[in-house]
Amino acid sequence: MEKTVVIKSGREKSILGRHPWIFSGAIHDVEGEPEMGETVRVVDHRRNFLCWGAYSPFSSIRIRVWSWDERECINTEFFYRKLEQAVQLRKDVLTPDEMSACRLVYAESDGLPGMIIDRYGDYLVLQCLTAGAEHWREVVVELITQLSGVRNVYERSDVDVRSLEQLPERKGLICGDQPPPLIKIRENDLNFLVDIQNGQKTGFFLDQRRNRLLFGTMVENRRVLNCFSYTGAFTVYALRGGARQVVSIDSSAEALEIARQNAAINGFNNIEAVDWFEGDVFFELRRMRDRGQKFDVIVLDPPKFAPTAAQAEKAARGYKDINLLAFKLLNPGGVLFTFSCSGGISEDLFQKIVAGAALDAGVQARILYRLHQSPDHPVALHFPESAYLKGLVCRNDPW
Repeated sequence: MEKTVVIKSGREKSILGRHPWIFSGAIHDVEGEPEMGETVRVVDHRRNFLCWGAYSPFSSIRIRVWSWDERECINTEFFYRKLEQAVQLRKDVLTPDEMSACRLVYAESDGLPGMIIDRYGDYLVLQCLTAGAEHWREVVVELITQLSGVRNVYERSDVDVRSLEQLPERKGLICGDQPPPLIKIRENDLNFLVDIQNGQKTGFFLDQRRNRLLFGTMVENRRVLNCFSYTGAFTVYALRGGARQVVSIDSSAEALEIARQNAAINGFNNIEAVDWFEGDVFFELRRMRDRGQKFDVIVLDPPKFAPTAAQAEKAARGYKDINLLAFKLLNPGGVLFTFSCSGGISEDLFQKIVAGAALDAGVQARILYRLHQSPDHPVALHFPESAYLKGLVCRNDPW
């Protein structure tokens, strides 16, 4: 039996504008008793059709939209078509080499809210973040293995956001062979080892692929500081780019061990130029400042400080602190690559934070580039929240 959700009068504007989230406060009535993740028909107060969506009884985002087409059937054929379109998009915007390590499915941006699928060589890594994604999990796994030709699927639905839907965290092999401890991938003719079982996110920051390429062109014979270095991707690019010295800092000993291996497997003759530090970045930056250390290129790629807008104020203080310290460590003519992956921090707010940090540091900086996520993480035009990664390349140019 079809379940129907009626939207309050005047609250349908965002739905008509193709935003895929419907919050609990916009709902007037729920007819029937939809189960977790079940597809519901959404109508306005005059019973005009608005969309089909996945129902989540516990989340403040009560419905995530599958389709605005009344003729659509949310079934296996629907998911086959959506997944096929997602895979084809990557083929259109990536090179064949890039296809071997990329994001194949990016949730709302591919019309599949709550579903993330990353490819690492012969393995797919799945994240189901919402009730609707959970409901269609088995169907999606079967279809994506057909469409991608990759039969090994590992799940990393071990994320806090699932608790908002009252879903338990889960990870482990879904089908195929158990993955090795580390999987080797290629990115821009460089080798990297990825831990899909225990690494951050799904194991690697695929969204920085194009940004790392630019970074590698600006480090020759320079002293580089890589903060929140994780498994050392920016460090590896610095070595290939001919950096004179690279200092890499991360709080995880396990990540730094993989970073050392990533530097080693690429066969650079300047690998001794890297100094690895396990520690808190905020503490280490202050210590470097107090010692009067200086760098020519600095990378700040911190973890998510503000997952939601409600946490933006607290996160802003953290972003300002690390950028202030970085500017104090930057030589005249030096370049800062600074990023935020926090959905709660807008691009405008991020620039204001960085500008404030430069002002307090007594630095006159100019923006050379604005950076975003790689195109396998596309931004849905009607879903600005999908534009989560924002970056600035700032040069310290005293006037």
